[in-house]
Order: sequence, then C-alpha cells, then structure tokens
Amino acid sequence: MHILVTGHRGYIGSIMVPFLQRAGHTVVGYDSDLYRRCTYVDDVPNVPSIEKDIRDATVDDFADVDAVIHLAALSNDPLGNLNPDLTFDINHRGTIHLAEMARSAGVQRFLFSSSCSNYGAGGDGLLDETAPFNPVTPYGSSKVKAESDLLPLATDTFSPVLMRSATAYGVSPRLRFDIVLNNLTAWAVSSGTILIKSDGTPWRPIVHIEDITRAFLAALEAPREAVHAQAFNVARNNENYRIKELAEIVKDVVPNTEVTFAADASPDTRNYRVDASKIAATLPAFDPQWTADRGAAQLYQTFRRSALTVDDFEGPRFKRIDQITRLLDEGALDESLRFTGKPIAAR
Repeated sequence: MHILVTGHRGYIGSIMVPFLQRAGHTVVGYDSDLYRRCTYVDDVPNVPSIEKDIRDATVDDFADVDAVIHLAALSNDPLGNLNPDLTFDINHRGTIHLAEMARSAGVQRFLFSSSCSNYGAGGDGLLDETAPFNPVTPYGSSKVKAESDLLPLATDTFSPVLMRSATAYGVSPRLRFDIVLNNLTAWAVSSGTILIKSDGTPWRPIVHIEDITRAFLAALEAPREAVHAQAFNVARNNENYRIKELAEIVKDVVPNTEVTFAADASPDTRNYRVDASKIAATLPAFDPQWTADRGAAQLYQTFRRSALTVDDFEGPRFKRIDQITRLLDEGALDESLRFTGKPIAAR
C-alpha cells in the first residue's frame, strides 16, 4: 500500500515510518519540519517527502496514494495557548482541507490522529467512544471540531477513521519532554527529584508510541467495513493511571529518587480514564507490547546514556514552544507559522 504520512518527522511519525516500511508499505512523508532543530537521539527516517504546510495541500500531493495517516498538528497545550486561532487553523481547518484534497485525489482511507484529550474533564469513570466530549484546552477543542467535520466527508470510497490516542510516551528521535511519563522520568534522571506539577490526582490513560503505531497499522490493514467512519480509543484498559501513580512507577525504576510537588501544584481540570475494549475487539491485529514500568525503564536508560540535564528539557533546546518562538524571532516563520524562506540558523 502507498501511504502518505503527515508529520512524519515528528515525535510519533519518526517511529511510525519504519514500522510501516517493515510491514511492506511504501511511505511518502509530508511535513513542514518545524522541529528540525529538536532531534534528540538517532536520526529521523529518510523517506521521499513533501516539505509543505498541510494548509497548503493540493490534490496533486496525493497522486497514487492509497491511504493517509494524518499526524501533523500543533501538539501540546502551551503551543495551543500561544495563539488559539492558529491551533484551530492547523488542527481543525487544516485537517479538513487535507482530507478534502485527499478525497478528491481518490485516497481510500484517512486515518486521523485524534486524542483522548477530547474527553478533557471526563471524571473518574471509564469512557468509551460514545462518551461526551468535554475538552479544556484549544488543542482538545481543535481535535473535537476536526472529528465532527471529518465524518460527513465519508463516502462509499473514502473512509475517515478517528484514532483517539491516549497520552503518548516513549523514546523517539524527535522526543517530547512535555508529556507526563517522559517528563516525570526526565526530572528523575536529571535531578533525582520526580516533580509533579499538579496535585497528582488526575487520571491519564497512557500508551507507548510504538503501540500507537501498531494501532494505526491495524486500522490501515483492517477490512474497510470494520473501520469506516469509526472512532477508536488507542489505549489499553489496564494502563489508566493517576499522575501520582506514574510518579511512583518512575521512582521504582530510577534509583535514589523521591517524589515532590511543585510549589504551585494545583488540581488539573484534565482528568479522564478510557475504555479500550472496542479497539481490542474490532482490531485483533492490534497487539500492544508496552506498559508504564517498561516504558519508564526505556526512558531511564536513554536519558542516562545521553546525560540529560534539566536545562535540556526545561530550556529551549527541545521545548517545542521555545523552538517556535525562536523561529518567529529569527524571521524564519511568519505569523501564520509558515516558513518564509529565510535561511534557518543551526541550533
């Protein structure tokens, strides 16, 4: 199958592309490469690619493409708060434009990387795919709007599939340090202190980026009738944790560490647990391999080898919003977050 992957140079995409290739698929990437200066370990996979903003996609970009995996987005809450309308422009309107172009080109399947953050302030009960949305950030709201406008695009020959991933974790060439298990482990390795920035009580479902990839691959290869215009929570039922439970897992993995709370720690309105029964029943090829303790161990070993410091992940080196701000200040990006053509300085 010929697959176009947007965001192929990002946190998840740089792991997903080799998985798809090993499964026998041909991959072309599509990425404006906002985070070209954020490579942490190893190299980003080198595949034929289109360096372009998704908002500028044309029908010609999808020539001979059978399926699209759409990962590209402004992908965390600080970035979403930088300019909420830009978040909606890229994550919502950009997604619908991309899907319309793909459909016009004859693409048959469109896998949308949505999020369990759609559930937002979801409470303590298990939430399946029919649960009401209650997003609390521009990022979550943009994903909800994109889902709502993708489903009406479904036809007998075009199948949107909504993949609502739990909070990701795991090692990647374009590693993100702002997501919970990665962040807690980074604090532990670099400082000996596992810093919790909330009161520790909110629930989070978590899933390794390799298991997210396995879910997308299963949805890509499943019979059309199994996934057409369907939503799936990409998670495991036994991998819902309170933040303070994740901190204790990290404490058990990283020697000589202690759990502490930030001075301004407060309750987090994002609080949700998800039911992943549907994906397990509908996509039996989805066989997740990772657990929180194994993931913390992978992160620990990687961070220790690289001699990670607090300044690495709390400073501008790998922080997405700081990289965007720097590119804006340098004139490499315009106010719409499109590249201007001005040469980009080395990191």
